[in-house]
Amino acid sequence: MNALPPAAEAATSTFMLDGRSIPFTPGQTVMQAATAAGIYVPHLCHHADFEPVGSCKVCSMQLDTSTAPRMVTACTLPAREGLVLHSETPAVQHDRQRLVQMLFVEGQHHCPFCEKSGACHLQAVAYHVGMVDTHFVHATTPHTVDASHPDVWLDRSRCILCELCVRASRDVDGKNVFAIGGRGARTTLLVNSASGLLKDSTVAATDRALSFCPVGALMPKRQGFAVPIGARPYDHADIAERQADT
Repeated sequence: MNALPPAAEAATSTFMLDGRSIPFTPGQTVMQAATAAGIYVPHLCHHADFEPVGSCKVCSMQLDTSTAPRMVTACTLPAREGLVLHSETPAVQHDRQRLVQMLFVEGQHHCPFCEKSGACHLQAVAYHVGMVDTHFVHATTPHTVDASHPDVWLDRSRCILCELCVRASRDVDGKNVFAIGGRGARTTLLVNSASGLLKDSTVAATDRALSFCPVGALMPKRQGFAVPIGARPYDHADIAERQADT
């Protein structure tokens, strides 16, 4: 009998996710293996084009261990034979909902009049985890809006500090326009220019960094309603049905 080819041999390794056996190949994370198996894991800072950073924690799952269960981030956890993970339990979903609610109260996320409504990952994840209110008292730290550039708009009050624009500007556009600075509630998105303004940076409306922003923080001007509400990706479909876009 002929031996299996290397790819097939590698795919025989599995872990358990919500009672389902998930095959993986060496080097894959739990998130990558789950996605390849057609399972959506809620996330905001993760994107398949970049190395994971695990900052938003929305993809956290419960990992069974020999001592006590603990929470792990699916985007950074290497897939290993024998892992037993739970992603859809009421407790895990409750934690995800609270994380998303905190993001809403820490920023200016007013979906009915946001240009990104219907195409916003934060909004779509909120729907997916069953968020119906913000639960917490709003505690928004004042952040500036930078409209200095003729073609690009930055509203820091909507930024969720996912670092996707930082990674995209560096790794895709080759410009290093953005960075994260500050501490605690004063952590903010910085612009790499002498003045700190977009107009003095090398950013352009065609930069991929803008398209990777999951919320309405960083957008090309005059394109906010180019696709009308009602015809946007998440207007009629749950984000789990469109996970290839995330």
